[in-house]
Amino acid sequence: MSENVVDFNEQKGNSKFSKYTKGGIGLLIVLILIGIVIVNLFIVREGEYKVIRQFGEVVRIVEEPGLSYKIPFIQSVETLPKYQMIYDVQQAEINTKDKKRMMVDNYALWRIEDPKQMISTTRTVVNAEAKLDEFVYSAIRTELGNLNYDEIINDEKSERGSLNDRITEIVNKNLEEDKYGIVVTDIRMKRTDLPEENEQSVFTRMISERESTAQDYLSRGDARKNEIEAETDREVKEVIAKAQADAEVIRSEGEGEAARIYNEAFSKDPEFYNLFRTLESYKTTIDGETVIILPADSPYARLLMGYTD
Repeated sequence: MSENVVDFNEQKGNSKFSKYTKGGIGLLIVLILIGIVIVNLFIVREGEYKVIRQFGEVVRIVEEPGLSYKIPFIQSVETLPKYQMIYDVQQAEINTKDKKRMMVDNYALWRIEDPKQMISTTRTVVNAEAKLDEFVYSAIRTELGNLNYDEIINDEKSERGSLNDRITEIVNKNLEEDKYGIVVTDIRMKRTDLPEENEQSVFTRMISERESTAQDYLSRGDARKNEIEAETDREVKEVIAKAQADAEVIRSEGEGEAARIYNEAFSKDPEFYNLFRTLESYKTTIDGETVIILPADSPYARLLMGYTD
């Protein structure tokens, strides 16, 4: 009887243990599955591509921001930038049309347009920039090779504004033809320098040219100054001559009018006219050193002595 009771209790305990063991294993499996799902979820952010690879091959590109997933164990995820990037093109030496050497320094704004094509041709962003460097250098060497040195460094003759656009267009055309999956939005020339061994000779020549230009401006200025002065002197002489002629006409008219008035006035009183003429003659015949000897009965003497009879 007791043995049967013991067996029953043992069987009952084993049953409970088995039940608990199976429940724990099931929970563990669920947790493992949840962990696997969580681990294989990933977030796609603004400004990035998510590249899904399966055994090394690209099988999917996720572009839209949000939550996405990959197949556990057989798929992997890598990130590529979707935003615009700046690449500082390596400084390089080129030859101009007139066989002058110069150093050019550029930068390029670019972005990945087709991640799958970019990966298949260049594999990485670093390799894409290396290829971009080659295309930019080739385009710059070709375009600057068609310009003379003075056209590049002289701001008055520079075509740099349209040159940057032409280089950008050429690089994009080459990238599109070879299906690199990237596009250049802008290429700009930061600086143009001379090789060190040429700087001093070119600077000396530029100074000489500027001095020659300055002297030419001074010579033309002096010539123009002389022309203006001669023209002004001629105009002044013409104005003075005309004014003098007009003055002579006015003076003669005034003298004629004065003579007419005098004649009209003097004709009304001849005696007053004689007296006036006598007094006027005194102005020219008598001064501080004049000695006059007159007969006592002369009209001058009588006037001077106060006789009026």
